Amino acid sequence: MKVLYAIQGTGNGHLSRAHEIVPLLDKHVQVDTLISGNQSQIRAAFDITHQRTGLTFSSGKNGDISIIKSLQNTHPVDFIREIRSFPIKQYDLVLSDFEPVSAWSALVNGVPCIELSHQAAVVHPLAPKPDKKASFGQYILKHYAPARHRFGFHFKAYDERVYTPVIRKEIRCTNPSNQGHYTVYLPGYHDDVLMHFLRQFDVKWEVFSKHTQFSYRVDNVFFEPISQDRFQQSMISATGVLCGAGFELPSEALFLGKKTMVIPMKGHYEQACNALGAQSVGASTIPELDLRYHRQINYWLSQENQAPIYYPDQTEQILVQLLSRFEKEGKAAYQASESIETLAQKLALLRYFF
Repeated sequence: MKVLYAIQGTGNGHLSRAHEIVPLLDKHVQVDTLISGNQSQIRAAFDITHQRTGLTFSSGKNGDISIIKSLQNTHPVDFIREIRSFPIKQYDLVLSDFEPVSAWSALVNGVPCIELSHQAAVVHPLAPKPDKKASFGQYILKHYAPARHRFGFHFKAYDERVYTPVIRKEIRCTNPSNQGHYTVYLPGYHDDVLMHFLRQFDVKWEVFSKHTQFSYRVDNVFFEPISQDRFQQSMISATGVLCGAGFELPSEALFLGKKTMVIPMKGHYEQACNALGAQSVGASTIPELDLRYHRQINYWLSQENQAPIYYPDQTEQILVQLLSRFEKEGKAAYQASESIETLAQKLALLRYFF
């Protein structure tokens, strides 16, 4: 069986998860890979068969989404062209980690597609969601990478189709320590914003920034360019982790037993959901990086160490179950179809939300 494993390239979490999933898939099927988007700061540790532009959202410098940059990087005509031209029919099955080119190409051409992503768990009825409705965010999660069957990863296994996080083997097999510093990864904030905020608190901060190419220090705040190995060393030996409300990074921090505080990106529905999910398993959260939350941060800094959360190593078992289920039920149970004209209408509606 020939499988396409398709990865969303916005952010680092999807690619981190792929480092575990791709080698396991390769043990059981013939697998090709696709990455679309270019916002990841880490390199793939496996061969990339296809690279596409896809759709992406760009962060600003104050913890928000840059609408202007996002619109500049969104080209519906080119996106439809990528869908039309992608060689999707050579694959028996698409496993999509919230990747839109392959998902839409599979939908238009009737190729079986299974979504296996964190986003599939976020939209599950039992997963935590903010009280305030966010029509745009819900629309994106539903239509960005369509699939007939969805399986997801979340901080808790809310249902039989929702699994606990995929933890990388280098994190799972390490021996964490506590050297007294706090590791920071908040790519939605500029260095100047982080520096002025973090220097107010009397601890050592190790900030990993996409905005700098060299290391430097301002008082108790140490800035470094993003390096996967160096970041991992910092997190493993940290007292705590201050990060955005993504999924993979908070999951790994909690698995290691690090005090964890997450800050959702402003106007980002999925991250608002993630913040609630992380909070339900022991993480702290504040709405934004603002000194109005000075007391909450000081309380978090004064807390005892977080107890490690055990997430079982079940990734290969999940993949084998999905592949076996697909072979047993047949392609027809996983095929869906929709016209390219319907896609164009949905993209036009996406523009309307902006």
